Amino acid sequence: MLDEATCAKLARQLDDARRARREIEPLHKTFGPFDLEDAYRIQRRGIGLRVQQGEAIAGYKMGLTSKAKRDQMNLAMPIYGVLTDAMRIPDGEAFHVKRGIHPRVEPEIAFVTARELRGPIAVEEARGAIASVCAAMDVLDSRYTGFKYFSLPDVVADNASSLHFVLSDDARAPGGLRLDDLDMRVLVDGTLVHQAKSSAISGDPLLSLVHLVELLHAHGQELPAASLVLTGAATPAEPIGAGQTIRLEVTGLAPVTLRCT
Repeated sequence: MLDEATCAKLARQLDDARRARREIEPLHKTFGPFDLEDAYRIQRRGIGLRVQQGEAIAGYKMGLTSKAKRDQMNLAMPIYGVLTDAMRIPDGEAFHVKRGIHPRVEPEIAFVTARELRGPIAVEEARGAIASVCAAMDVLDSRYTGFKYFSLPDVVADNASSLHFVLSDDARAPGGLRLDDLDMRVLVDGTLVHQAKSSAISGDPLLSLVHLVELLHAHGQELPAASLVLTGAATPAEPIGAGQTIRLEVTGLAPVTLRCT
């Protein structure tokens, strides 16, 4: 287990790289191997720095929600990162790609919870705890050189490659929606580039919420009421560049748009 001073030092390295928009070598290459629990401790230290800088925690995002991908990596559960209010880009507003190093976008289903959740919980309890659902896009970035050659603990320490997120302005109550059977279409400048069912997210986006509450419980935390949860990617990440307009369309939900400048 890493000591607290080392966790703080590594978190500062990642935060400095994020703020300067510069790449660094993966931590496991410059520091040495560390495990997932140490990675989450580094992540929490990094979020603490952002809170000290005036940001507020808004919720969480899930990663590695594909069971097939986890099986390849011999990983029992997904991973998570933390979202802050400063990461949100309003629907349809411009995103300056130079805010990141090598940004990419993933299509997601987002929930806002109606009440506090403590793990473990069942799927039906998760369903009953959702206040609203909307289409969302996770704008990814990595502080690591080339967005590659990093370990899973590196990713978690880097807050699950978080940069920004976009939510549709028009959220709705989930009643009547088959959350595991929504058609999701990603268009770049009007051209379809990715298409998937929402079942690509954990088999059912509700399971992402169940997994998140369980993971938080293992770290002695609960999911507060009114938390935003990005449930995970339905398709591979799409690299983005200046001049592009990215649009996500989801059956039964209002679309969401990101304009890249």
